[in-house]
Formats: sequence, C-alpha cells, structure tokens
Amino acid sequence: MRQALLIVDVQPCFGPPAWQVEGVAKLAPTMHSVATVERHDEAVTPFWRQLGWKPAVADEPLVPADKVFVKHGYLPPPELIGHLKDLGIERVLVCGIQADTCYLDAGFMLFDAGLNPTLLKWITVSSSLDRSASLGANL
Repeated sequence: MRQALLIVDVQPCFGPPAWQVEGVAKLAPTMHSVATVERHDEAVTPFWRQLGWKPAVADEPLVPADKVFVKHGYLPPPELIGHLKDLGIERVLVCGIQADTCYLDAGFMLFDAGLNPTLLKWITVSSSLDRSASLGANL
C-alpha cells in the first residue's frame, strides 16, 4: 500500500512543542510528505471576527515536506487530495496541530476521498491557543 505523511499546521504561530517538531522531522523523510500551513486572510476565513485571534499572514512549516499547501480555514485545500491521488497514495498518515479541529477535519476529508487516513496521536497536539481542546466545541 502506497502511503504518505500529512503534516497539519506545524508552524510557528501555533507554538508546537520541540518534541513534536523533532518527531515529525524524523518521520517525514521516510516517505512522501505533504504539509499544510494556515495563513490568515479575513476575507476567506473570519478568524479575527469570530474568535478574536488570527494565524500569521506568512507562516511557514517548521518541518520540511515534499510539497506544501497553503490553506485558509480548517480543511486542507482540495488540491492536496488531488496531489495524493495523482501519486497513487492509498494510505495517509496524519500528524500535526489542532487535534480538535484542523487535524480531525483533514482526517475526515481524507476518509471521504477514500485515502485511508491513519491519525498519529503520538506526534499530534491540540493548539497552543487552547490545550483543553474546547475551541472545537465552541465553534
């Protein structure tokens, strides 16, 4: 089964712990890897208006990946799914930040696309903004 790694939003504005960045950085070179990076555009996703917080305008991933996809909001961009399907990927290992929102949304999007997501809990955390994971419940 061809597999790839999806790194969800491991970027400076979310303050990932060093152990997570190190763990993801060790795994990423062992297979094809893609990363998402959240960037703020209030016209696309009203983070500031609805949450009183916004991601950085120009953050970059903290872990090198074979391909990076910029996103605005919780879901990965549809181009990410197309990229994985074009490569013949069947299983996607998912790790990252925002365990209660973006990370789960990515898993469900992969599932709906038939890409067999496997969520890697050991290198996943909730947001530095909300370690309690109540942000997802509030939304």
